[in-house]
Amino acid sequence: MVHSRVLQSLSTPILGHLDPLFLAVMDDIQHLLRETFRTSNPLTIAVSGTGSAGMEAAITNLIEPGDTAIVGMNGVFGGRIASMVERCGGTVVRLEVPWGSVIDPHMLRERLAKSHRVKAVALVHAETSTGAWQPLQDIAALCHDHEALLIVDAVTSLGGVPVEVDAWDIDVCFSGTQKCLSCPPGLAPLTWNRRAMDAIRKRTHPCQSWYFDLALVSEYWTEGARAYHHTAPISMLYGLREALRLVHEEGLETRFARHRTNGTALLSGLTELGLTPLPDPDHRLPMLNCVRLPSRVEDVSTRTRLLEEYGIEIGGGHGPLRGKVWRIGLMGESSQQAHVLTLLNALEDIFARSGWLSTPGIAVQAAVEGFRNPYDSTRRTA
Repeated sequence: MVHSRVLQSLSTPILGHLDPLFLAVMDDIQHLLRETFRTSNPLTIAVSGTGSAGMEAAITNLIEPGDTAIVGMNGVFGGRIASMVERCGGTVVRLEVPWGSVIDPHMLRERLAKSHRVKAVALVHAETSTGAWQPLQDIAALCHDHEALLIVDAVTSLGGVPVEVDAWDIDVCFSGTQKCLSCPPGLAPLTWNRRAMDAIRKRTHPCQSWYFDLALVSEYWTEGARAYHHTAPISMLYGLREALRLVHEEGLETRFARHRTNGTALLSGLTELGLTPLPDPDHRLPMLNCVRLPSRVEDVSTRTRLLEEYGIEIGGGHGPLRGKVWRIGLMGESSQQAHVLTLLNALEDIFARSGWLSTPGIAVQAAVEGFRNPYDSTRRTA
């Protein structure tokens, strides 16, 4: 869902992309993004394109022919990163674990020690295809000990759980607007530290993408320079600024707590329906519950009934999880108590009519109890 203020901002009269008033909007966005990423990186911008554009900008600017990158492979999006590295002429060292798991730092340490001249390590902070939440605090030190850069995919995590770019010493971090920031898709927030910018300057081959070449794009976003690169998506940037304003009016810590509370309450209800979580308790995302389906529950037909009868859409599984899991998002504006209870009530009705539920009301009651006893705020923050 998108807040009405964001929708209204999209209808604001369009300015020229070099108009001083619009450049002030860009300055606001950079300031708000730095607060959201929790970084002081000068190059903190919104790339024109969806979250995958942020991913491609990160990979194409850092990886050139002959480079080696270690990529965490625990879901769909690690695979997408690996594909981009190979398209840039790089060599991928795949760090593979079962879907729903996270990359263990000890495994990464061993692979770094065995690999020669690794340019970058890429990990997905919040794996949308599995609901797994990757710890990051100790990762950057491992990478930097081997002179490798750390690239983090925070498409689903930014604005929903802490993303501490400076504190965790992340070199490159990218996201998307349509997840926990609750802005329509079309922009990719991105931040680069000085170590990563130095790597761009040391390239021996030009970036294979002119559109995503940050040596050029950064000049358009640099205050005082503002060299024309491409026509910015004016209305989308209006929307992003308003969405970021809403994030910071609520407060990041309050927003994180809301996602935790709603996600935990939803999971309590789903468990009563026999839908058990895929990731282990220490690595479950609060804003994306990925749950296993019991054999009695029909995947596609149930999701179709949920959409047609109740207007609620939930995601099915990808790849090896197709037909085996559901992925239920509670992101940004969609993370509301009313949505949790509405979904559980709808599932109870469908399950009861299908003969899969003998005790109506147990899922909703479990969620209500969860709201009465909110999420434990002492849980880890990475």
